Amino acid sequence: MSKIAPSLLAADALHLGREAGLAAGMGCDYFHLDIMDGVFVPNLSFGPHVLAGLRREVGAVYDVHLMVIDPLPFIDVFAENGADILTVHVEARHFEESLAKIRGLGLRAGASLRPGTQARAIEPYFNLLDLILVMTVEPGFGGQSFMADMLPKIRAIREYITQHGLDCELEVDGGVNPETAKLCIDAGANVLVAGSDVFGQADRVGRIEQLRTVGG
Repeated sequence: MSKIAPSLLAADALHLGREAGLAAGMGCDYFHLDIMDGVFVPNLSFGPHVLAGLRREVGAVYDVHLMVIDPLPFIDVFAENGADILTVHVEARHFEESLAKIRGLGLRAGASLRPGTQARAIEPYFNLLDLILVMTVEPGFGGQSFMADMLPKIRAIREYITQHGLDCELEVDGGVNPETAKLCIDAGANVLVAGSDVFGQADRVGRIEQLRTVGG
């Protein structure tokens, strides 16, 4: 079964702690927190104080995705405020230095690829990674439609992980719903980030279970 990481970007911002608490009770595996700087992507989102507040109120694995032009200045502060996984973009500045810093702090290190970035861009770094995040929409805004042409990229990365016996999770983010989740799982993903498709449901528990088991 797949791991499910509800994206708090789609939660009710006025009641974020309550939303996170409810999601934790639904049996999700991670909380996905998108951090945007308004430069790397045309949007702004959460700061480290939001993560710290959530961490105090809700025990969970916090999967923090740094959608920022230069992750290095952000790593320490998000580590100090409760990140468990820190994912940086291969297209960002100081990418390799950022991975080394994350690992040096004892956190799990992830790499993310925008839709236009080919899988081979991360091949030199596979041994430094605990997680690879394939964006199946353009990063920056929730509620976008799934890009099916990302499936070959997911498949190629899974083949590399399997062939080299790597202990690395393969996560997808963008337009995930029961139909697209099955496509991603069949291509080799094992962690699904879902925002609108979870927080937009009346029966969120049922939706998380549906996403978790859709691949069989």
